[in-house]
Amino acid sequence: MKPLLLAASAFLTALGAASPSAGQDMVSLPQPIVDESGHVLSFGEDEGDRMTVPVNIGASGPHLFVIDTGSERTVISRELARALDLVPGRPARMHSMTEVSTVSTVVIPELQVGGKSVHRINAPALERRNLGAEGLLGVDTLQSQRVLFDFVKQEMTVTPSRKREPRWPSDTIVITAKSRFGHLVLVDATVEGQKVWVIVDTGSEATVANNALRRKLERKGRLKTTIPVALTSVTGSTTIADQGLARRIRIGGIEMQNLPLVFADAHPFRKLGLMERPAILLGMDALQLFERVSVDFANRTVKILPGDTSALQPPTRVARTEGARPAG
Repeated sequence: MKPLLLAASAFLTALGAASPSAGQDMVSLPQPIVDESGHVLSFGEDEGDRMTVPVNIGASGPHLFVIDTGSERTVISRELARALDLVPGRPARMHSMTEVSTVSTVVIPELQVGGKSVHRINAPALERRNLGAEGLLGVDTLQSQRVLFDFVKQEMTVTPSRKREPRWPSDTIVITAKSRFGHLVLVDATVEGQKVWVIVDTGSEATVANNALRRKLERKGRLKTTIPVALTSVTGSTTIADQGLARRIRIGGIEMQNLPLVFADAHPFRKLGLMERPAILLGMDALQLFERVSVDFANRTVKILPGDTSALQPPTRVARTEGARPAG
């Protein structure tokens, strides 16, 4: 069996004195308070090819956290939480890639990423070996922000969405997204001609597709051989999934060819209400093929600069398709 990937996305809801019964709404965790200054940060890569940036917690740091646009909440390693003697918070229910589980949390009084400060974060505390870093930065710290990943310069820029950004090159693709539980969902997309919903997930090494998409592709004879792979979540739980090859994926005006897809009914699809609708979590294996990717949570837009596609080698290729809307 082919070993795989740390799939990091964490979807979290708070627990009261008792777990909510099926069909009841979950209670949201307290929203952190964000300082609106913007900064450019260099970033490194962890062992799963995900992006890490240095953060400070109070006067302590820097500590390397993974940027995870697929996670609802910021997560910290138990080891770092113990070292910093952080106060315990209330338990939370976590929808990881492989399971739903109850996890302990701690209160991070202040977290700084460059010049941006976030206060009073109720953060799940998980084993560092499963996170692959000292923690994850989730969309709770990014909802009023624009995040730019520049894979050429190896930089990440975090700025308030209200600030005007520099003009992008004319071949940039701009995609308007829907908001679903704080996540940006791209609906102008297809896999092998089948319409899909796409969630940009910088916390996952691989691109994960649900079984609703798999059934559609198999019915149309567009999914060939698959191989078993092990999908591991931030909780350390592992499940067996199947990996196949998507010969053609179109997102907005960009087309990717021969991109591996891991098929699994991962719990994030259930949390987002996408179990019956074909959908994919677009991971780092796809995103790092581009020159730049910008995710603007407040304005619900994603910008992608394909870059020099002549430098890309098989099996995966990227091209710009006709009819794409240029950047403004």
